[in-house]
Amino acid sequence: MPKLTVGNATVPYRVEGSGPVLVLVHGVGPGSGMWDQLLDRFTDHRTVVLPDLSGSDPAEDDGSPITIEALGAQVNAVIEDTGAGPADVVGFSLGAPTVAAAAALRPDLVRRLVPVAGLSHAGDEYVQQHMTLWLDLAGDPEGFGRFATLTALSRAFLNQIGHDAVEQQHAFMGLNDDRVRQIDLVKRLDIRPLLPRIAAPTLVIGATRDQTIPVENHRELFAGIRGSEYAELDTGHVAMAERPDEFVKLVRDFFERP
Repeated sequence: MPKLTVGNATVPYRVEGSGPVLVLVHGVGPGSGMWDQLLDRFTDHRTVVLPDLSGSDPAEDDGSPITIEALGAQVNAVIEDTGAGPADVVGFSLGAPTVAAAAALRPDLVRRLVPVAGLSHAGDEYVQQHMTLWLDLAGDPEGFGRFATLTALSRAFLNQIGHDAVEQQHAFMGLNDDRVRQIDLVKRLDIRPLLPRIAAPTLVIGATRDQTIPVENHRELFAGIRGSEYAELDTGHVAMAERPDEFVKLVRDFFERP
């Protein structure tokens, strides 16, 4: 697995498939493994690049507070290292402002951009209270993971997959210092000054039932990116888990336009 030193961080990334490069950027959580269930939807016609950024379990750094500019620079360094820029880039949750920052900082490296279920700033009092409560659960690993599941997935989807599958979901959001650092960044986030610098054609994807980053934040991110397009899925926060077929079609259709 290739590894890069970017600033104070060592950033590994995976490469799967063949074809034009597609970079998938994770949000809060253990890292790029969140995309694994969708990989075969893209690797049949794409080289998929999956970086593990600061705050993910595979990355290493000095433990200092994470900045969105640093995450964006890490994405750009990975694109440069593949030698295949400009690349198409998708970012989910915290990954959404991360890829927006990457596109703003290095417009030459991003061909098309898809931020998913993201936000441009943390001024929404709901987001502040949500993240503060999540951090308050840092002394309770089980509660920390259970809260993540409860707010990441819609009620309809939780009932669809059933009790045993829901209980298994809690382990995904394991509690450690890096999760705390990622959530702390969400609380401090503000990329509004960067948005006017985005030149790449952009499709913002929102999620109507999102209880982690409410949909009004997705719409505000869309409104802040000049000339961007917007699509909404009737899902909770993790839209690609609840409606994978619709999600993949939106992304593929956008990237494959002439």
